[in-house]
Amino acid sequence: MRWPFILRIIGILLFVLGLAMAVPLTCSIYLGDGAHTGHGTAMALTMAMGALLVLTSAKNARGQTYINQREGMAVVALGWFGIGLFGALPFYLAPDFTAFTDAFFESVSGFTTTGSSVMTNIEGAAPSLLLWRSLIQWLGGMGIIVLSLAILPFLGVGGIQLYKAEVPSPVPDKLTPRLSDSAKILWMVYAGMTVILFVFLRLGGMSAFESICHALTTLPTGGFSPKNTSIAHYNSAYFDYVITGFMVLAGINFSLHYQLLRGKPLALWRDAECRFFLGLVLVFTLIITMDTWGPVYDTFGTAFRFASFQVASIVTTTGYATADYELFPGLSQTLILFCMFFGASAGSTGGGMKIARILVCCKYCYRELFKLIHPRSVSHVKINNTIVSDELLRTIMGFLALYILIFVAASLILAGMGVDILTAIGATASCIGNIGPGFGTVGPAENFAHLPAAGKWLLSWCMLAGRLEIYTVIILLVPEFWKK
Repeated sequence: MRWPFILRIIGILLFVLGLAMAVPLTCSIYLGDGAHTGHGTAMALTMAMGALLVLTSAKNARGQTYINQREGMAVVALGWFGIGLFGALPFYLAPDFTAFTDAFFESVSGFTTTGSSVMTNIEGAAPSLLLWRSLIQWLGGMGIIVLSLAILPFLGVGGIQLYKAEVPSPVPDKLTPRLSDSAKILWMVYAGMTVILFVFLRLGGMSAFESICHALTTLPTGGFSPKNTSIAHYNSAYFDYVITGFMVLAGINFSLHYQLLRGKPLALWRDAECRFFLGLVLVFTLIITMDTWGPVYDTFGTAFRFASFQVASIVTTTGYATADYELFPGLSQTLILFCMFFGASAGSTGGGMKIARILVCCKYCYRELFKLIHPRSVSHVKINNTIVSDELLRTIMGFLALYILIFVAASLILAGMGVDILTAIGATASCIGNIGPGFGTVGPAENFAHLPAAGKWLLSWCMLAGRLEIYTVIILLVPEFWKK
């Protein structure tokens, strides 16, 4: 691999990250919250490291633009780790964090849009730090690499390898022939929906600062909130339904939103994955509504309001909370656990296994059963009337197998550190699915601060693996990857 070229790209990503730190720095100076020194130091260190990597590798990387698949995976995996590392500096230099492990966990949780937190007093933190906490989720939602493809033209040549390695989708959609144009379109739709949500929140009476934070963390399905009790703080049906709606929109393939804007109103209905996703949300919401109506909530309307929010929050891997779902009946808790694995649509900002893979897996299993009855038949797995190739089938089945294996292994390792089994399973499912809250002592009413340091590093790796679709991260552990 051409390491000078790889380090040059990572250096540019870090330099861009350093520029983004100007936002919380400016906020801190304007509000006078006393955190400007930490933000300024973090910004200087990040930009300096980025510039150093670019300058030291510029000579050997000069004239190189094409990047192959292996180099693309290395750039994305190492780049995201570096971004998480330097993105932790504003947290580490703040008085709210005493250990770098906690700062790194919070940073990775933000960039991967997981939303799991180690902060015990969120409302007591400096507003500029909370803004940084929200901003990194917004940047991570559509992806640092995709942002770079949109603003750095030289990465557009051969940049499909970076795009494929980073975009959370089994089959990345190129909306236009030019990859950089596709990235710009995705970011324009993403930014536009963020602004619209901000307006809706302001119309409901939420403060400007809190509206910005929640808009920045809803569209990336991130879940960080400037309030200790998340959205439950407001106890508002208006905010619950508005945020529920935008969480569902964020869980749909963004290329479908673009088609809607181009005057194709039936784009959502014609897409099999979108129909399956919306149907799943509706069915789970109705079941949990009926299950909690009476034992937990007095009226059907109240039960539906809280059920729809929890289902949308977990299945889109946003992680907001308006209720402690651990107090729900067993059936509702089981369905919420299933939602943690299903995830959102491919091409959305959500995590999890992705609805597209679940749909393909279901159709594949049905095909195998059909062939047992009709062994001489010729049948294919189809999505949207398109045959899914055997190669893609193998990739999807391999992904699902690796996902489950990593979940089991990480849960066992966490349990071996002294964490109770319910918490170990809940924390691992939450982090690998980029969800936020889990079960046990990391449920919606608790946080991850009490977990052992080694467990936080393990879960940080799970968050990166889940965000980058398993293969991009785990391939680095294969010895053959590093050989010529």
